[in-house]
Amino acid sequence: MATEMAQPDAEGIDGVRMTWNAWPRTKVEASKCVIPIASSIHLIRPHTDLPTLPYVPLRCKTCTAVLNPFARVDFQALIWICPFCFQRNHFPQHYSGISETNVPGELYPQFTTIQYTLPSQTPQSFNPNPQNPLPESSVSPIYLFVLDTCMLEEELEFAKSALKRAIDMLPDNAMVGFISYGTQVQVHELGFADMSKVYVFRGSKELSKDQVLDQLGLGTAGGRRTGGAPGMQKGGGPTGVPNLGVARFLLPASECEYTLNSLLDELSTDQWPVPQGNRALRCTGVALSVAAGLLGACVAGTGARIMALVGGPCTEGPGTIVSKDLSEPVRSHKDLHKDAAPFFKKAVHFYEELAKQLVSQGHVLDVFASALDQVGVAEMKVAIEKTGGLVVLAESFGHSVFKDSFKQIFEDGEQSLGLSFNGTLEINCSKDIKIQGIIGPCTSLDKKGPAVSSTVTGEGNTTAWKLCGLDKNTCLTVFFDVSSSEKSDPSGNINPQLYIQFLTSYQSPDGQTKLRVTTVTRRWVDAAVSNEELVQGFDQETAAVVVARLASYKMEMEEDFDATRWLDRNLIRLCSKFGDYRKDEPSSFTLNPSFSLFPQFMFHLRRSQFLQVFNNSPDETAYFRMLLNREGISNAAVMIQPTLTAFSFNSLPFPALLDVASIAADRILLLDAYFSVVIFHGMTIAQWRNMGYQEQPEHQAFAQLLQVPHDEAQAIIRERFPVPRLVVCDQHGSQARFLLAKLNPSATYNNANEMAAGSDVIFTDDVSLQVFFEHLQRLAVQSS
Repeated sequence: MATEMAQPDAEGIDGVRMTWNAWPRTKVEASKCVIPIASSIHLIRPHTDLPTLPYVPLRCKTCTAVLNPFARVDFQALIWICPFCFQRNHFPQHYSGISETNVPGELYPQFTTIQYTLPSQTPQSFNPNPQNPLPESSVSPIYLFVLDTCMLEEELEFAKSALKRAIDMLPDNAMVGFISYGTQVQVHELGFADMSKVYVFRGSKELSKDQVLDQLGLGTAGGRRTGGAPGMQKGGGPTGVPNLGVARFLLPASECEYTLNSLLDELSTDQWPVPQGNRALRCTGVALSVAAGLLGACVAGTGARIMALVGGPCTEGPGTIVSKDLSEPVRSHKDLHKDAAPFFKKAVHFYEELAKQLVSQGHVLDVFASALDQVGVAEMKVAIEKTGGLVVLAESFGHSVFKDSFKQIFEDGEQSLGLSFNGTLEINCSKDIKIQGIIGPCTSLDKKGPAVSSTVTGEGNTTAWKLCGLDKNTCLTVFFDVSSSEKSDPSGNINPQLYIQFLTSYQSPDGQTKLRVTTVTRRWVDAAVSNEELVQGFDQETAAVVVARLASYKMEMEEDFDATRWLDRNLIRLCSKFGDYRKDEPSSFTLNPSFSLFPQFMFHLRRSQFLQVFNNSPDETAYFRMLLNREGISNAAVMIQPTLTAFSFNSLPFPALLDVASIAADRILLLDAYFSVVIFHGMTIAQWRNMGYQEQPEHQAFAQLLQVPHDEAQAIIRERFPVPRLVVCDQHGSQARFLLAKLNPSATYNNANEMAAGSDVIFTDDVSLQVFFEHLQRLAVQSS
């Protein structure tokens, strides 16, 4: 919980955290720092002190950076000097009243982050009633639900009830469309009120966008044939004709709620016969392709989401991940490593092309996968990440992980995710800084400029990125290069401060176009002269998360990349450079407090699900990595190194060491591992509970002790998306493995005789944290 509480203070109004808060001046010194220079930015995180200005910002006429508190202002001449390119810019006429005592909001020193509400550039809303036009800035959110029907009756009922609840929670002006699929794809024309009207597509055939539009009557000829339509978009479809698809396939929630509920009531599981020993024929790829084509024809350039509820693997048509024969298992990590997954590359290529189409249209793909087997999230990952989509992986549509997560998407108020659309991020930097790229849910816009680095990490070769979907939790990691090769000038001509500006424009949940401007400054230091300022500015939590994201990225992009070896070598180099020690004397080794927690983060990262793919499916690994890449630093740190809280009779709840020694018979432990929350009862506590002591009036204190961890767990679950899995278990029970797998194995079967009574042992050959430290000290102090 302490980590959660620290978040607002660590990120402040800017939502920015950097691995190094003082930057080495030269490329050589930067490479000696071992940990890359990177920044994590929470793009649209709400903050109580964030001001919103109702006008268009002033931009530098040379580099287009926005006016900010670090600009030098000449109030007499009404000129401001850009801190990025040093261009002198004149204030426009309506700023003539400014003075040192009357400055506009964007120059207040505390407002390093500020938000502007921009006038809407195109009428992007769809008005079912043209006689009563909507205000220009009012933009309707658009949801196209895609439901898999190849599942058990019980599962389909769970999925249908979740959809009904979602439709009920949507604002009245939200536009809704519906596609169901099994062996074929059914596009439901909700605007045809007289009877149920469905367009059917074969699931075995790859369809071009034009073929989809022609069959739906939205092609060039079809569009002209049908006459006027209530909903119209500027530019209409690809040919600029009136946009008929909006009136036929996408309707306001208030108008189609009854139709859609009736349709869901009548919807049954896919009727296509499945021979013995075969999987159901499921055409997920074609369904998503048709959904993308429909949205492209109706609402291109406007924020919209495809929300796919998938109940199993695709076995038919493009995007197939496994054959129909049940005797052939779905691909594993071992198969991928050996190149023995015949469908994988073709399916990934299909989703790469789908991602390009969705990004060009400005649309988002969200996937809710609920099945005991894999459904193909590993293949879909590229389309989900590049469009900024949400992903939830659960065992069943009846499980709280799916039900509560799906409900949370449509919540209002404080629980709202703040789903936003059509975002773009631009970054401006001081002249000696280059951008390598971004790891996170975005797509490069290939905007070249002097700040583009020749080294590429993630989405690179650009200074601007597209975010089709973003929310209040969306976080990106930007990797930087220092391009300067000369030392700092002793005469002081070189500016000791560096500046970086993040410009995020997006369509907010209330339909307005907003621009958030965050300008940060850090200090250049000459690391060749002294390391002290560099060391004090090291953020070890951010560094651990950045290293985890970079290692996961390299595992996916580089063949035969040995992540554990890479981590170990970097950690040894870091400790050799910044540790205090006498050569070849391990006992003399000490680390500055700024670095002291970093090795244990690396110890837990080496054992985490991000690096150790054994016992995880490719779908699970893809899911974990997508969330690692999009969450804020505090949450991502919990994924790497979970938090453990102990509850006992004799003390208030306290943070416990993430160690097997923390287990005691008379103690309850609460583990927050981000994806799961575990309440673990010690042996004695479990026995008392089984005897029912908590129900006796004289044992109220025991009843309270049992309840407090549940209250804490619910508080964690409420704050999180996707909703974590809650595991309640007892010492020596089968589900105790959820806790034991995360603990430092200081007591194993090798040294069980040293353990305290009532504690536990872990059956593993993994080294303990203490042994890991001893090896690290020995290798760090070695003479090179």
